[in-house]
Amino acid sequence: MSTDDEHRAREALRDVVHRGLPTTIADLSALVRIPSVSWDGFDAEHVATSAKAVAALFQNLGVFESVEISRAAIGTTGTLGLPAVLATRKARNGKPTILLYAHHDVQPPGQDTDWDSPPFEPTVRGDRLYGRGAADDKAGVMAHVAAIRALVATAGPDFDLGLAVFIEGEEEFGSRSFVDFLAQHRNQLEADAIVVADSDNWNVDTPALTVALRGNVTFTLTVSTLDHASHSGMFGGAVPDAMLATIRLLSTFYAEDGSVAVVGLTSRQTDTPDYDERTLREEAALLDGVTPIGSGTILSRLWNKPAITVTGIDAPTMVNASNTLTPSISVRISARIAPGQKAADAYVAIETHLREHAPFGAHLEITDVDCGNPFLVDTSGWAVAAAKAAMREAWGVEPLETGIGGSIPFISDLVDMFPHAEILVTGVEDPDSRAHSPNESLHLGVFRRAILTEAVLLAKFNDRT
Repeated sequence: MSTDDEHRAREALRDVVHRGLPTTIADLSALVRIPSVSWDGFDAEHVATSAKAVAALFQNLGVFESVEISRAAIGTTGTLGLPAVLATRKARNGKPTILLYAHHDVQPPGQDTDWDSPPFEPTVRGDRLYGRGAADDKAGVMAHVAAIRALVATAGPDFDLGLAVFIEGEEEFGSRSFVDFLAQHRNQLEADAIVVADSDNWNVDTPALTVALRGNVTFTLTVSTLDHASHSGMFGGAVPDAMLATIRLLSTFYAEDGSVAVVGLTSRQTDTPDYDERTLREEAALLDGVTPIGSGTILSRLWNKPAITVTGIDAPTMVNASNTLTPSISVRISARIAPGQKAADAYVAIETHLREHAPFGAHLEITDVDCGNPFLVDTSGWAVAAAKAAMREAWGVEPLETGIGGSIPFISDLVDMFPHAEILVTGVEDPDSRAHSPNESLHLGVFRRAILTEAVLLAKFNDRT
């Protein structure tokens, strides 16, 4: 293809994506209205409804040889995971096959009163679409749909590129059946490159390709000091209650500056882009007078060092509080693991730390352990070069290679199952998307450019010789 022909083809893609954006936003809004929360305690039928809606979107593209809703076992539990969508189209004439991943399940909405508009009623305010899942990750689903629509509109439905689509239904609940799903559908999912549309961009004007992800270790810790509750007036001052023991134990996780003080957790040494404290304060919503924690550059703390967060506590509520010493307290721990360390080794370090620092002889029980390995992208391959070129064309600026403080642990599973595939971690989010939080939103300008990026990328793959 000549330079002039390529330019005309890219302009045609740009025009198709722009003209199709209202339809794409309408389809995304329909998905957001489905409260597909995958957590226990929520109606799983909503996830099933969401899967059917997603399957219909891919079926209606008219280019897939097979579109199905599938569920895989969760290990040896005898339980099936939540429904995922699988669509496949074989490559022809020596073209590559690209696997497109996203997820259609969402986080719980939290309290409706914390939202400025109902969480499952998509609402446009300014240049953003608000709603649970509007960004994470139903916009990722729609980026795939819209990019394929643009490819069909410009190249016709008889293109040679192979496509596999995997839209997961339980990513927000730990991807419990992910490995089994990959094994069950390995032949259908085999690909030369994998696009994971579940990350974010540097800002609303600058795209990013995620090349480093922290891993995770999560578990429930129960601290017990008494066989039953005892009167705080009669025994307080001589008997340690579980709350005291828990507070003392959790505090040992941290040094004076708030950095993690667990022996055996490692850090990664690498340069990071400029990112000042003012930007951190704005994007993280730090209150006036509250200082950041840790040491080193801010992005090294977010991308390359471990972090430990207490994400939940089961304790007597204030309304039910009585004048007693609490016998047991349970907390949920979420640890982020720096790239370069195995999650299993990190868990051993954290467990050892807890047992060595249990105060007053408190009894510890650790349950519901979940581990996901960190990930580093090999940036030397052809697919990475194509992805960065597509971002450059779609956004008009040079993309950044970035790390992510959060975790996408299943990417390591993809690498294990498909070791020869190149992994491209992209996304539609920006620093103000507030994924998982109230008032989650999608910047519509970012959305359009993310769709165009993927459409250009698919076109490049289709043209690859």
